[in-house]
Amino acid sequence: MENLENEALNGHPNSSLAEKTNDYMIDVGFTKQEKNNYESNFEIQEKLEREKRIDEWLPITSKRNAKWWYSAFHNITAMVGAGVLGLPYAMSKLGWGPGVTILTISWIITLYTLWQMVEMHEMIPGKRFDRYHELGQHAFGKKLGLYIVVPQQLVVEIGVNIVYMVTGGTSLQKFHNTVCSSCKKIKLTYFIMIFASVHFVLSHLPNFNSISGLSLAASVMSFSYSTISWAASIDKGIQENVQYGYKSHSKAGTTFDFFNALGTIAFAYAGHNVVLEIQATIPSTPQKPSKVPMWRGVVVAYIIVAFCYFPVAIIGYLVFGNEVKDNILISLEKPKWLIATANLFVVIHVIGSYQIYAMPVFDMIETLLVKKFKFEPNKLVRFVVRNVYVAFTMFIAITFPFFDGLLGFFGGFVFAPTTYFLPCILWMAIKKPKKFGLSWWTNWICIALGLCLMILSSLGGLRRIIIEAKTYKFYSSTPSPSN
Repeated sequence: MENLENEALNGHPNSSLAEKTNDYMIDVGFTKQEKNNYESNFEIQEKLEREKRIDEWLPITSKRNAKWWYSAFHNITAMVGAGVLGLPYAMSKLGWGPGVTILTISWIITLYTLWQMVEMHEMIPGKRFDRYHELGQHAFGKKLGLYIVVPQQLVVEIGVNIVYMVTGGTSLQKFHNTVCSSCKKIKLTYFIMIFASVHFVLSHLPNFNSISGLSLAASVMSFSYSTISWAASIDKGIQENVQYGYKSHSKAGTTFDFFNALGTIAFAYAGHNVVLEIQATIPSTPQKPSKVPMWRGVVVAYIIVAFCYFPVAIIGYLVFGNEVKDNILISLEKPKWLIATANLFVVIHVIGSYQIYAMPVFDMIETLLVKKFKFEPNKLVRFVVRNVYVAFTMFIAITFPFFDGLLGFFGGFVFAPTTYFLPCILWMAIKKPKKFGLSWWTNWICIALGLCLMILSSLGGLRRIIIEAKTYKFYSSTPSPSN
């Protein structure tokens, strides 16, 4: 076929490839059957070449040369973020016993489900599930798999980007107010817009490997501001008349605050939604499958996550008790230079986190446009898609900046399924472990706990949003904290 195409091209230099090939077949006297067979093969080859060009252009599959440490800092950047700052507040709503227990169990369960995701990436010899929904399609069928996974994954990733818009704007505002306490107060809306302006530039980086430097900086920042948070809390010392009981004066308030805190913890363990996409960037051969370096990176990331989460949650609650704010850095007021630095670190980190979670969304939208709607994969498509997406998340963040309510609601409604129990359901559907065996029981326990977490924390987060919305004026200032 290749020789035929070369001869055709040489004989008819001013025609398209299809026209040249057709003219050449007439010249050499192809029969109708031979012509139809060749045209069919030619169409298949042309389609495969287009698919290859698209895969080389899309952000997830364009490059597969990442190292294991890319996995480590991508996972740290994806996981440690807005969630860690809300953990002391979550502890204040849960109490010592339930708080430490739920934090520990969540760490164990999510490490287990993350291992499942890494193992399932290449469970079929010669095939890689580069995207979460591809794994869902393999387990549940092409249509049902899409319907189950894609809505959840999109809500997770878009939800995270909205929350990080709020987090970035809030931290910029706190930085400004700390370094210039006598300056005129500026509305949160403008700080969110400043934070968003960075992403109108960075969102045009083409793929995961192109943001590896940003992700490394973000992971260093996350460890740094987590350390500052608990170290500054120790330096501040346990506050006078500190109390560790539940703050709400009603049983309903205490119950719903407890539920909301569950969502905050679920939000803190949120890296699963991009793990397959991260693993897709690592090279793989039968002798050296990608799961080996990927798992090494995940283990390193989870050790660092533990060093970030547990000290911040426990020490922050120990120092401030039930008076701790929904963002631990707001409770820490001195030394000013250190708190200002920590808030700046938060801004740098959530810039990286935003890009980590936005990349799979860009991949989905761009795939839809170039594969289904037949747009040409070019810079204009990418420019429009990514700018519109950043503008959309900025608008929603400006409109609904309810930080702790957002953590609880999104943590419960979408993070719990995709992090705590959807990997277990996929594992059971594909691997089919022996009934009543260890794997079977482990997965069902994770599914049951995840379902409880999803239902309860969604209720708590939604109630929190409703309460704060009552005192919030759109596009005016920060929402007033509820009592």
